[in-house]
Amino acid sequence: MLERAHNVRLMIFDVDGVMTDGSLYYTDSGEELKAFNSLDGHGLKMLRQSGVALAIITGRNSRLVEHRARNLGIDHLIQGAHDKLAAFEQLLSDTGFSMADCGYMGDDVIDLPVMRRVAFAVAVPDSPTLVRQHAHYVTGARGGNGAVREACEIIMQAQGTLDAQLAPYLK
Repeated sequence: MLERAHNVRLMIFDVDGVMTDGSLYYTDSGEELKAFNSLDGHGLKMLRQSGVALAIITGRNSRLVEHRARNLGIDHLIQGAHDKLAAFEQLLSDTGFSMADCGYMGDDVIDLPVMRRVAFAVAVPDSPTLVRQHAHYVTGARGGNGAVREACEIIMQAQGTLDAQLAPYLK
């Protein structure tokens, strides 16, 4: 598993169920709300600082996700991707990365076409069995509750960059 994570140069994340707990909240006026985990956010920032490019491919459209991606410095954001494989192939074309350079973290069957092609596929523990079966790593933490941070730290550990990212906090 660490060998697979060692090669990741672009890590791609789904949103609902991965960066959030998968719950969809709506106000009476129809405005959508999402809760993001700050530990996950810092993990993403550390992973980016370690040299791994970041991307989001999500099937939904949300201004909240756009704001979160911008806040975290996520390099590539693809929303409304009902065909995640086509979105992934376009991302590869746009960035010059190969499938072997990529990792992907998802939680549902819509993520399988990408998970089955990347070097390092990650799922959350409450994913359907089929999704977990196709993951190279299943996090201990649930989506929206530190799973993204866990995946980021696994990649940095595999690449030998985790200690350097944590060192400033251990002064």
